[in-house]
Amino acid sequence: MIKILLIEDDVELASLLQAALLVEAIEVKLAFTPLEGLTALQNESFDALVLDLSLPQIDGLEICRIVHESIPNLPIIISSARSDMNDKVMGFERGADDFLPKPYDPRELAFRLRAILRRGVLIPESEALFHIDEAKHLISRGQNALRLTQAEYDIVAYMLKKAGFVISREELLLNIGSIKYESSLKSIDVIMGRIRQKIGDNPKKPRFILSIRGVGYKFINA
Repeated sequence: MIKILLIEDDVELASLLQAALLVEAIEVKLAFTPLEGLTALQNESFDALVLDLSLPQIDGLEICRIVHESIPNLPIIISSARSDMNDKVMGFERGADDFLPKPYDPRELAFRLRAILRRGVLIPESEALFHIDEAKHLISRGQNALRLTQAEYDIVAYMLKKAGFVISREELLLNIGSIKYESSLKSIDVIMGRIRQKIGDNPKKPRFILSIRGVGYKFINA
C-alpha cells in the first residue's frame, strides 16, 4: 500500500481525504501543522507528500522548499485553493512535482500520486554513487567494490540501469535469470534486505532502495 503524508490544517477535509484514499489503497498520515509534518518526515518514511499552502506557523511554499532540500527524492503534490499563477510557479521552483487546485475529486489525487510514483527520478551521471563495471562483473559504491552473490549482483545491476523508475517484484522475476526459480515474490524482499545491508542502506529509513508500497522498488543512485 502506498503511504503518504498529508499536511492540511482543515481537519474535516483531511479526514475525508484520508478515508477516500484508503479505498484507493493509499494510507494517509495526517499532520495539521507544518511542525507536525516536519516531525513526521524525520521519524517515518513516506512515498509522497501532499501539502496545503495556507498553513499556520509556516507558509506551505516554505515547507515545500525545506522538504525538497532535505528529502530531494520525495515527490511533493501541492493541494491548495490558492490558484494564483505566482503560487504555482513558486511551488514548482521550490521542488513541487504537481499542483492540484481545490476542490478536487480524491480519485484524481490518487491518480496523480500513482503517476508520479511511476515516473523516474533521473540522477546526472556525475552525481551517481553506484557504478557497474560489466567487464569485471563488479558493482562499486564510490571507490569500494561490493561483495555480492550472483543473484544480488544481477538485481542491483538491473535496478541501476533503471535507476529512478519503479520496478515490480514480478518484473525482477521475469527478467533476472538467477532468481527465476525462486519460490515466491516474498523471496525478492529477503534478497533486497541482504542487498540493503551490503550497500549500507538503512532498512528503517532507506536512502537508496525505496519500497513503493503496493508497487515495488525504486533505486536512487545518489
